[in-house]
Amino acid sequence: MTMVRQTRQRQAVIEVLRASRGHPDAAWIHGQVRGQLPQVSLGTVYRTLDALVRDGVVMTIERAGQATRYDYKHAGEDHHHAVCRGCGAIFDVDAGAVPSIPAAALPAGFQITGVRLEFMGHCPDCTSRPAQDS
Repeated sequence: MTMVRQTRQRQAVIEVLRASRGHPDAAWIHGQVRGQLPQVSLGTVYRTLDALVRDGVVMTIERAGQATRYDYKHAGEDHHHAVCRGCGAIFDVDAGAVPSIPAAALPAGFQITGVRLEFMGHCPDCTSRPAQDS
């Protein structure tokens, strides 16, 4: 893991992500960071997010045809995600609530270095709406 140099821009991006309990996209993060650093470019925010993802501080949530969303890895809060196919909302799911996969289910000798689990479905708001095609 490389060490990310702490520039003002990177610190501002981290602060915005820490404060956000949602899963914002780069454009939203850029707008928030501009409140602190009016001259920061969207390109700088993207490069900063890429570096934070490489460093393991931030994870991406990607959906085809949608903007990449970002999630700050809060210490001690290991979690997965539930993604609504209706509205695109993303919810955190406590990793402790998800049963472990038995080692026998994995290929012999496979060494797990991380787990990323996403549950796909419909949130309560979308479930209560009339029939949908998603």
